[in-house]
Amino acid sequence: MLVNVTLAVMWAGLTCYALFGGADFGAGLWDLVAGGSVRGRAQRSLIEHTIGPVWEANHVWLIFVVVMLWTGFPPVFAAVMSTLYLPLTFAALGIIARGAAFAFRKASARLWQQRLFGACFAVSSVVTPFFLGTVAGAIASGRVPAGLAAGDVWDSWLNPTSVLGGVLAVLTCAHLAGVYLCADAARADAQSLVRAFRQRALASGLASGAVALAGIAVLHTDAPELFHGLTHRALPLVVVSAVSGVIGLLMLRVERFTAARASAALAVAAILWAWGAAQYPLMLVPSLTVQEAAATSPVLAGALIVFGIGALLLIPSLVWLYVLFQRRDPQAGVASGTPEDGPATL
Repeated sequence: MLVNVTLAVMWAGLTCYALFGGADFGAGLWDLVAGGSVRGRAQRSLIEHTIGPVWEANHVWLIFVVVMLWTGFPPVFAAVMSTLYLPLTFAALGIIARGAAFAFRKASARLWQQRLFGACFAVSSVVTPFFLGTVAGAIASGRVPAGLAAGDVWDSWLNPTSVLGGVLAVLTCAHLAGVYLCADAARADAQSLVRAFRQRALASGLASGAVALAGIAVLHTDAPELFHGLTHRALPLVVVSAVSGVIGLLMLRVERFTAARASAALAVAAILWAWGAAQYPLMLVPSLTVQEAAATSPVLAGALIVFGIGALLLIPSLVWLYVLFQRRDPQAGVASGTPEDGPATL
């Protein structure tokens, strides 16, 4: 019982990171393609105004997932960190570079500095989710065996399933960000931005669906156990994800952005839980089960107690942050285009 509760709590944290942190990464991609210093100013202003209050807070979920994995399932933590240290290092460097560039861009007064830090922020926002997606693909395809550095350092994450995971991660982040930014632009009554981000949200949503459909053949040949799980035990969740994605695109078409947000979030959450259901009870394919990988009952109980105490403080604080963030006037960041309120330019 404790084992499954710990696993569910950890997976819930991973879902939160995908939904909140993923949208932040996606906003960086749209920052990259917003246009030049004049044409892209309003879009970058809205992006920076939107993610500014919450982008650092979203990494709390990643830290939480890593700590829960380390505490609750130490053999899995050891295997993943020792085999996949290259993509994990690249992702960590991307997170650091992204944060530093985001902060320095706001403080820069010269255009060339804004362009330099803006490019660093945008590019790292793309490569980071890609490497995190390759990690997920490596684990899901069974290329991370139990034991210290037991897997191949390169082939474990340079393979069709991992590349598929990386591409889907980038596209999904872009779609989430596009949908979220549509709602923020609508609240600011910036119709030109609504149209721009709606087109990008629709395009990235369709691209995500196309890549996911093409990925069926990839999983069938490269990760047969995962494919079997997704088409059998986890099939209802896969269907929920697909239906939610279609509904989200329809809601975007009719500019029902609140419903589009909920549908896009459900689509992402459902496919993450489908992966977990497809692989369960294995933590590391093909042989390490959840029960075998779990820490002792006292350790799990202690971790869950600490989580409960921390959640009483952290979750209300995060909810209040998001509530206050939604009450901020997006028009302030859209209209001025000043370094204080908004954009650095590329």
